[in-house]
Amino acid sequence: MKLIQRTTVAVAAAVFFGFAAVSTATASSGPPARHAIAAMSSGIKVKATIAVGPGPGPMAANPGTNTSYTAADFNNVCTVSVISGTTYTVTATITLGSPETGFDPTVIAVNPHTDTIYVAGLTSAGGQVAVINGHTNTVTATIAVGNTPAGLAINPRTNVLYVANHTEDTVSVISGRTNTVTATIPVGGGTAGDPEGLALNPLTNRIYVTVSGGSVAVISGKTNTVTKTVPTGGFPAAIAADPRTRTIYILNGDSNAVQVIKPRIGKVTATIPVTGILHGIAADPRTDTIYVSGASHSGIVSVINGRTRKVTAAVKVGNNPAGIAADPPASTVYVANEMDGTVSVLGP
Repeated sequence: MKLIQRTTVAVAAAVFFGFAAVSTATASSGPPARHAIAAMSSGIKVKATIAVGPGPGPMAANPGTNTSYTAADFNNVCTVSVISGTTYTVTATITLGSPETGFDPTVIAVNPHTDTIYVAGLTSAGGQVAVINGHTNTVTATIAVGNTPAGLAINPRTNVLYVANHTEDTVSVISGRTNTVTATIPVGGGTAGDPEGLALNPLTNRIYVTVSGGSVAVISGKTNTVTKTVPTGGFPAAIAADPRTRTIYILNGDSNAVQVIKPRIGKVTATIPVTGILHGIAADPRTDTIYVSGASHSGIVSVINGRTRKVTAAVKVGNNPAGIAADPPASTVYVANEMDGTVSVLGP
């Protein structure tokens, strides 16, 4: 069993597309106007560095509220930092779990339609998903899932959440309306390997799960069944989806590369070499740009042009960048730097 990716950031692209009609204006100073479409593949720089406390890992953004979230585990207690995309400051801190039960966060997802945040993690009782009301910043429910939840994504159109359970070789299907598990889908197992990352396309209602033995399982959100398996080879981990181009991007830990999959073709169509140890990936559908965090202590985010399949920039961030999330309407990318206790804010 090999679990190298504790944060999956595929939801950034899917969430944006579910919220495509939302556009709000901001003042000329501060973050860029949320309706602007920036050329994100060039001129990217660190616009701000936000202190959030020790060990931030998973990262997610809500394009509807211009808010981002990162989770950390310190002294056996999880804290979720709420970050304003207007002021680049932490506006609230939410506590999950207790020293007795623990809560080691693995991944975060946001439903912008309901302003709900989901944090998956490990506890002494097994895998759980904490449900947070984004308006009140309070925990409203906890949902038991399989052990070692490694991937998480929500379809804002159907209000259905999907959790990849690494050690149980399943995907839990959760109703966002009732906060209950409505189905459990077998994925991987045996020589096929274990589920790792998870992403989805809300336009096609297809869910994509990387499986450590070297494949991507394609799940129908209508039937909750695996309809196709795409071979990748190596060790696929974090995954991101671009609904606009219907393209899947995968970090392959064995090759230090980003693999490109067109689900209709059903195979890897391109491989993009990326320097360093890779951790997280996010896609921006507005600009057809992909962001990859990695390079361990040297702290680099690689910027990839989705059209040319080329790395166009390498942006220096903090030590051990882990979780990464895009907020396309704000032309902003957030990166959690685990060793520095900070979040880097990237933009043009």
